Parts: sequence; structure tokens; C-alpha cells
Amino acid sequence: MTRVAFLGLGAIGRPMAKHLAPPRSTLTVWNRTSAKANAFAAETGAAAAATPRQAVQAADIVITCLPSSREVEEVIGGADGLLAGMRRGTVLVDCTSGDPATSRRVAATLADAGVAFLDAPVSGGVSGAERAALTVMIGGDATVLERVRPVLSAFGSTIVHCGPVGSGDALKSVNNAMLAVHLWSLAEGLAALAKAGVSPRLALDVINASSGRSNSSQNLFPERVLSRAFPRTFRLALLDKDLGIAAGVAREQKVASPMLQLASELFRAAHTELGEDADHVEVVKIIERWAQVEIA
Repeated sequence: MTRVAFLGLGAIGRPMAKHLAPPRSTLTVWNRTSAKANAFAAETGAAAAATPRQAVQAADIVITCLPSSREVEEVIGGADGLLAGMRRGTVLVDCTSGDPATSRRVAATLADAGVAFLDAPVSGGVSGAERAALTVMIGGDATVLERVRPVLSAFGSTIVHCGPVGSGDALKSVNNAMLAVHLWSLAEGLAALAKAGVSPRLALDVINASSGRSNSSQNLFPERVLSRAFPRTFRLALLDKDLGIAAGVAREQKVASPMLQLASELFRAAHTELGEDADHVEVVKIIERWAQVEIA
């Protein structure tokens, strides 16, 4: 049976790890808040480790799912870090929505220790994780991907090899940048229509039958904005981070990207105004406030 270590039991990481719990694999988990790891172990039959080093000592495959690349580097280093515990031949699969430059640096460090690395950010949200229907975007060696594909298929319904290390991170950041652009532009458009006397609900019906439709118009706005529910499923702080990565990728590649750069600035400002706990869809509230109209 494959021995898996999973580090990071957040909103998406926890259901991902649950799909790997016994009897599917021998699973050891670690989380910065140890109570979460202990509760997960009691529920699923997995083992809970006190440190990252302890979590990975017997693992064939290590999966990290953390808020950013900074946390990935933190758990790798130090006396109790991953690098101190992983054996040669281990594969580290980083499902964090990270930045390409850090992933390349991590991959080089791990290669010196005989550990393979794949950046493997996921898309599909909490519901996708719960249904084992995530899209997994892989950067790294295709041969290594085939070694770990059976494990990734436990939570990923679409697993795509995107290119060398960092490619998965780059694609995920651009995908999330598109989400941000759609959210913001749709909110501006619906606010203008509402002030012009057009029902936002009617406008969405027309948009969703026309060329302007998107996931934001088809799902997020009807379910979260018109209802005024604004459930907290994906933090604005994380979307702000992803936009910064996408804008950085464009600059690194010397691609003119005024839309991405502006979106990054707008969402950074929204993050500052709404705080660390706000959901990404709550940026609509800022646009409503500026326009002095409610989209409902």
C-alpha cells in the first residue's frame, strides 16, 4: 500500500486528504494547528504527526496544500522540516497555489537530496475537493507524474501535465486572475445597469444566454450576490495573492498586461479594505458602495 503524508488540512486540503485515508493508502497528516490533525486522524484512521519531519519519514509521496509558497519553504527547512525527514526517492507534490520562482527554487533544493518535486495546484474549490472532482495542474517531470497519478486521481478528476516545474503554478494563477477580472467587471456592469433601471436578475438571465457569460455570471452572482448570502468559501486574501503571481508571470515574460496589473492593484486594495477573512465575492460590496446601489 502506498504510504502518503499530507500536510495542510485547510478548507480544501482536508477533503483532499480524506480521499486518501485508509484503506486507500497508509496516510499520515500534519497541520499547523495540531488539533485539526488529531481530529482528522480520529475520524479517518490516519496517523497524526507532531512535526513535518515526523510526518514524512516513512512516506513514498508527500503532498502539501498550504496557503502560499512561503509556508511551503517554511515546512521544508529546519530541524523538524520535510527535508530533514524525506528519504531519497520520495516525491513531493505541492498542491499549494504557489509562485513559479519559489517552486523552481524548492525543486532544485530537493533534487540535491534525491527528492523529486511537482507543483500541482488545484482548481474546483471546496465542493470539487469533496466530490474528488478537482482539476490538478502539474509542473515537473512527466515520468514523475505517472508515478504519483494513482494517488492524485483520488481527489483529481482532471490531471494535466502543463510543462516544467512552475508551469502548474503559472497556469493556476492566470486562471484565478480570469476569475477576478470576471467578478470585478460583472459587478461594475450590473451596478451600472441597476442604476439605469435594469433588473440585475433579468440582466444575468440575458448575459447567461449570450456571449458575456462566465462562471461568475452563471453561478457566483445568482447564488451569492443576488441572494446576499456571500458564503466564505475562498478567501479574498488568497485571490489577491494569486493575482499578484499572475501579474508577476506576465512581467517576467515581458508581456504587456495592463488588465492583469490593474486587476492585481484593485484586488490588493479590496483585500486591505475588507480584511483577511473576507470571501473573494465580497469585492462586489466595494463596487456597490462606490456606485451607491445594491446588486440584488
